[in-house]
Amino acid sequence: MTKQNTFAVALIVSMFLFWGLANNMTDTLLAAFKKILSISDFKTSWIQIVFYGAYFCLALPGALFIRRFTYKSGVLLGLGLYITGALLFYPASLTQNYAHFLIALFILAGGLSILETSANPYIIVLGPEETGTRRLNFAQSFNPIGSLTGILLSKLFILSRLNPASAQERLNMGKEQLLQIQTDELNAIMGTYVGVALLLIVIWMAIVITRMPRSSDAGTSFDFLAVLRRILPKRHYTYGVIAQFFYVGAQIGVWSFTIRYAMQELKLVEKEAATYYLLSLIIFSLFRFISTALMKVIRPAVLLMAAALLAMLCSLITITTGGMTGVIALVLISAFMSLMFPTIFGLAVRGLGGDTKIAGSGLIMAILGGAVLTAIQGRLSDFAGDIKVSYIIPLICFAVILVYARYASVHLKHEQ
Repeated sequence: MTKQNTFAVALIVSMFLFWGLANNMTDTLLAAFKKILSISDFKTSWIQIVFYGAYFCLALPGALFIRRFTYKSGVLLGLGLYITGALLFYPASLTQNYAHFLIALFILAGGLSILETSANPYIIVLGPEETGTRRLNFAQSFNPIGSLTGILLSKLFILSRLNPASAQERLNMGKEQLLQIQTDELNAIMGTYVGVALLLIVIWMAIVITRMPRSSDAGTSFDFLAVLRRILPKRHYTYGVIAQFFYVGAQIGVWSFTIRYAMQELKLVEKEAATYYLLSLIIFSLFRFISTALMKVIRPAVLLMAAALLAMLCSLITITTGGMTGVIALVLISAFMSLMFPTIFGLAVRGLGGDTKIAGSGLIMAILGGAVLTAIQGRLSDFAGDIKVSYIIPLICFAVILVYARYASVHLKHEQ
């Protein structure tokens, strides 16, 4: 690989870190906006509805854009929208309108969707073909680092800036006093996102001036309807898409309300409760490597069954016990979620051959579960008046994954 290509790879690899950062900064916004604006759990879940809805809406247009132009153009478009969305947090902080923050977040997340669609295959072509898979695995390892960075940024620059006044205390405040507190808190959110945007502008400019291989999907052709007719009858694929929908819903639901759960059960403020969310991500990252090692001796479908069962057990403890025991169980769910997304993906596309690329897009579209099921979980929390009860939703999700793992274990006995 030439020095020029090495620099190009470094720039694209940095994208994996930055979309991980954005994903997990978004999770902390639920707790922040709930406190700042004194809104319900269902209304805060609109953050995830908008975020993952944008992923769903922009994935296919992004793929078509890359086919028409190049991977580099896709990266620049996605990163440009990411930057634009982050910068729009500034005018949103001036209006202090929740809807304006959601619009900014939709644009930001749409950029992430296009960025992921572009960067994953592009990293493979930025160098010798025989080392493409190694480069992709190396790049993906930066995603959890970005996730942890996002949580640290949120904890240090957003959650730590929230006024400790409770919802009732805010209700009793004078209008001017409350407005000043909300202004300071929203400015903390805005400053963090704008700061990230300014850094990304530098990287965007570096990508523009860097010569990169002019690779794209342009020139390839396929009969989309014919592909659908081939893959949809394959139950291990269609069931896999369903399982992936429920998995993403479980993951986002578990993480989105972790801070709220710890605050309620341990009587903590947002900054302190965020420590348990950070711990969840560390455990998630660690167990990703442990699970990969275990797959050398345990079939993936069997390992997926075990993970789903243990996640269900932890969910039950989270729902029924509360306190420190419930918080520990909630954190441990992340250990068993770590292998689920890639394992479901791998089982679902097994044996699809040349149709794998199109089939894979259906599995990516299943991230819509993060929007739909998180909203249902937020609504359930509001209805019950207890965040613990809402974890019934992830429990059901893990049950669906267990059923799929059992199906795959029986029908894909030779999966690797």
